[in-house]
Amino acid sequence: MTSTDSAQQPAKDTAKAPAKDPWDLPDVSGLVVGVLGGTGPQGKGLAHRLAKAGQKVIIGSRAAERARAAVDELGYGVEGADNAETARRSDIVIVAVPWDGHGETLESLRGELAGKLVVDCVNPLGFDKQGAYALKPEEGSAAQQAAALLPDSRVTAAFHHLSAVLLQDPEIDEIDTDVMVLGEVRADVEIVQALAGRIPGMRGIFAGRLRNAHQVESLVANLISVNRRYKAHAGLRVTDV
Repeated sequence: MTSTDSAQQPAKDTAKAPAKDPWDLPDVSGLVVGVLGGTGPQGKGLAHRLAKAGQKVIIGSRAAERARAAVDELGYGVEGADNAETARRSDIVIVAVPWDGHGETLESLRGELAGKLVVDCVNPLGFDKQGAYALKPEEGSAAQQAAALLPDSRVTAAFHHLSAVLLQDPEIDEIDTDVMVLGEVRADVEIVQALAGRIPGMRGIFAGRLRNAHQVESLVANLISVNRRYKAHAGLRVTDV
């Protein structure tokens, strides 16, 4: 090819595609949400808020009878089942079990959770006379432990900083807080952000990859101190976003 021929070749379009709007989130209204540990305060509160917002919700417990008894308090069409059935029937599974049963519960449900989007909201904490303090799991965080135990699941982390008292209070219509969402895959993170946004007053905010989950989980110890000192139910707001 001559230099003249080269000059006549059309120039390649080097313009970049416009950046994706970070607030362009998917419609998650048709997804079924399961809550493992849904009979505990945080799990029950999340189930209540999501169901009230129109989400199909199933709460799980080690004993199906306990889960079914809890749904009478929740209403909004929430169903109860054992943890295994809850995991099988759900598109998104929120893990809200106590920290001391976290690893055992997830390991026992590895098969049922395969292919599922898992949202870990467990906070590894200890308590002594000085108050709450953060624990650091061997894997780095509860979310990283979940990812290690569930290699066939899509693990994210979110909903750590929510007050169970506010979540369960029927007199409160909006909860003024942001939800920090962490994960490895943008599409999965955006699904969780959108799910958080279904609850009036909340926003889901991307807060990094799972390697950053420890400090997000640990911050709950600080919020407990804030709440005890000021007799409050503090949450978080991220400014300038």
